[in-house]
Amino acid sequence: MAKRYGQHCPVAKALDLVGERWTLLIVRDVFLGLHRFDELQESLGIARNVLTDRLNRLVEEGILERVRYSERPERYEYRLTRRGRELNIALTGLRQWGDKYLSERPPRLLRRKADKKPVVAALVPRGTKVLGPEEVETVPGPGWARSA
Repeated sequence: MAKRYGQHCPVAKALDLVGERWTLLIVRDVFLGLHRFDELQESLGIARNVLTDRLNRLVEEGILERVRYSERPERYEYRLTRRGRELNIALTGLRQWGDKYLSERPPRLLRRKADKKPVVAALVPRGTKVLGPEEVETVPGPGWARSA
């Protein structure tokens, strides 16, 4: 009998952690500069209890970190860790696929900060210089007004 790869597959393990819709949308919004609970809730239209659960899980898994920004009342914002910032590769691939097959006018574009050239997700040989998260930015695309 052949051994099944199944749940030992890294794709299955990654989806177990970030594959739920709200989780990736939270990570996307933190990439876009939303860091506070109320900002995330307003942007996503998500129930408070669901957002709380997802944020707690992302912190527990080392994708986000809580950073206090107010002592009285005690308030925190959420920042991507290195592990979280590396999810930008997966989000870029999903965005690129969605732009190609599901969106006539992309609401957001990814570009290199230095020269404003468009950035795409691609398969490259190991060891090839790639852009780091700090070298790219997401800006409004041609469909921005329709999706806002």
